[in-house]
Amino acid sequence: MIITKKHLDRRTVLRGMGAALGLPFLDAMTPAFAGPAAKSGTGLRMAFVYVPNGVVMENWTPKTIGADFEFTRILQPLAPFREHTTILTGLMNHQANALGDGGGDHARAGASFLTGAHPKKTGGSDIRAGVSVDQIAAKRLGADTRLPSLELGLDDSRVVGHCDSGYSCAYSNSISWKSESTPLPPEASPRIVFERLFGDIDTTIDAATRARRARYRRSLLDSTREETHRLSGLLGASDKRKIDEYLTSIREVETRIQRADSDTRQVEPPVEKPSGIPAAYAEHAKLLFDLQAIAFQADLTRVSSMVMGREGSVRTYDEIGVSEPHHPLSHHRNMAEALEKLTKINTFHVGLFAQFVAKLKATTDGDATLLDRCVIVYGCGISDSNRHLHENLPMAVVGKANNWLGGGRHLRYEKPVPVTNLYLSMLDRAGVNVGSIGDSTGKLEL
Repeated sequence: MIITKKHLDRRTVLRGMGAALGLPFLDAMTPAFAGPAAKSGTGLRMAFVYVPNGVVMENWTPKTIGADFEFTRILQPLAPFREHTTILTGLMNHQANALGDGGGDHARAGASFLTGAHPKKTGGSDIRAGVSVDQIAAKRLGADTRLPSLELGLDDSRVVGHCDSGYSCAYSNSISWKSESTPLPPEASPRIVFERLFGDIDTTIDAATRARRARYRRSLLDSTREETHRLSGLLGASDKRKIDEYLTSIREVETRIQRADSDTRQVEPPVEKPSGIPAAYAEHAKLLFDLQAIAFQADLTRVSSMVMGREGSVRTYDEIGVSEPHHPLSHHRNMAEALEKLTKINTFHVGLFAQFVAKLKATTDGDATLLDRCVIVYGCGISDSNRHLHENLPMAVVGKANNWLGGGRHLRYEKPVPVTNLYLSMLDRAGVNVGSIGDSTGKLEL
């Protein structure tokens, strides 16, 4: 790293008409830090990626433990990132069990996954769960960033009505909870997320007004051209290259969003496609993952959650040859054909996640990569979908968390351990000290 006499504040932004563009960590920002922090970039990032309707566990769980574990069929897309990947077997989501409340495993699985709290069975406005780990982290880490956290998802969000055996739709749709009674519905529109990250405009305006403004608005990068040119004159060759790569990635995402804006195709289920959402599931997922990567790179937020599909999702995956709705298919009754199709869906999800991991690994942050700075939980609140089991969850932790995690291991816990114990350890690593989360019993040994 080059130490320069001139330096930039870490919170420097490029401003233009309706835009405020955060910057990645640059060499020129080094003097703004003292001591060891000068080489450490911008600290730990924490992300949670949730997949619905369980996983085919026999095609997920490695047969051996320790450093020599094999990547199973579903996990294979993560094989190039072995040194950053830890597979955890034996974690449970006990609060997703009925506990006297009868049916509703999907609603309970989503609502309890990050909270460790048993949701109140209601379809009305008196919903109650618990504060989720991402929001506990955001309350502390978000003080230093433009946005405390990002909540993203690939389905439209519903917070009213019944979605699962008498449980409110808020439970099936939201894994992030700001308070016991306040779920944070995930945002599905890449356009809205983009404007939250980089725009100064009011993102609470109605869709029609937003679309009208978008037709007349120049590219965000065009509006900051003068500021970018001025900044480049102050930077060395290495920083100029970083800025160019960063702006290129933003331009590429912006172009993809604009392309989605003009795509008038319908999506399944047959409703009008919201502005800025691609018709293809894979492209939609890639856009939201890329926006997370950019947000982490520019330190716009350090906490995010991503829902690959709401619990009980009936999405079809024709792009990989699966035309049956996901949820009915998940009740596979151990039929070989259904298990094969579910495995395809599970592998597809991991493959999209692996592209996000690859992007983080390819992005520098100080003297490391963004992936080295991250701790990312990938998992589900259900293991065996046919029986709605909430033990031995499919859980992977990716990233080095600033050298806290060694990676390259499969850990098996012989006695069931609350998944919230993992979150307690993550918060401790992030410098967020809380006594417990939901049903946690202590920090997880990793």
